[in-house]
Amino acid sequence: MGERKKLLEIRNLKQYFNVGKPNEVRAVDNVSFDIYKGEVLGLVGESGCGKSTTGRTIIRLYDATGGEVLYDGVNVHGKKTKKELKQFNRKMQMIFQDPYASLNPRLKIADVIAEGIDIHGLAKSKEDRMNKVYELLETVGLNREHANRYPHEFSGGQRQRIGIARALAVDPEFIIADEPISALDVSIQAQVVNLMKKLQKEKGLTYLFIAHDLSMVKYISDRIGVMYFGKMVELAPAEELYRNPLHPYTQSLLSAIPVPDPISERTRKRKTYNPADHNYEENEPVEFREVTPGHFVLCSEKEFRKYQSQSK
Repeated sequence: MGERKKLLEIRNLKQYFNVGKPNEVRAVDNVSFDIYKGEVLGLVGESGCGKSTTGRTIIRLYDATGGEVLYDGVNVHGKKTKKELKQFNRKMQMIFQDPYASLNPRLKIADVIAEGIDIHGLAKSKEDRMNKVYELLETVGLNREHANRYPHEFSGGQRQRIGIARALAVDPEFIIADEPISALDVSIQAQVVNLMKKLQKEKGLTYLFIAHDLSMVKYISDRIGVMYFGKMVELAPAEELYRNPLHPYTQSLLSAIPVPDPISERTRKRKTYNPADHNYEENEPVEFREVTPGHFVLCSEKEFRKYQSQSK
């Protein structure tokens, strides 16, 4: 892992809403992790745990309350000129959860996809622009005839492909996929994930793949981070996380994955997670610690020793 280049470094990222008020929400609370060039980092957790807010803060849709996001060593949230911002926006793109809400219903598909091409001046002529659009449509498995239609004429899966084509239009290096398949039928989900995997290999992309479906995340991710109430509680290579989940919350999430066998599904024990079980003392520092190489868990010193002995 040491040889791989860090594309993103997230350091003590905080995103609070209603700061200083009684209803203050700590959506992202002191989260740190790295994303390496060319990898897919999966980010999972139940609804409201802060995973989408993390993605949106990384890409500057929200201004961070605290902490740093370094992209290629440059602070994303630092002061930037218009030109620098434009270059940065080209490197980083986002695919949204709801493929209908994120497409302008009044624009033809060609104009939706070419939005980034126009902003960044990437086409030499109108003809070049249309050729780029046709190529992008074909890249995501649609036809060039689709260019003159409107978003409402497409199914959810096709709209998400259009969203992917729009993100790819500016040749980004890094894509944040914010629950890109949760609004789609199960039969279509695998097609979209396979398309994303294929594009990643062909174009050398790096993904932050945000989802709550653990089985799909395992399929696409190299490493997986688990979030709970604004904190990252565990981070490990995908295989390792499934084989040896250490944090009780991760264990409860994994125990809830359905099994395609009705007999074992009936007898299977699901674990419920109770944060009170940790029994942390006031003076006990709870930190994100590396239990085995590459496997980090949010834990106290006592838990850390327990996890280490379990992992031997």
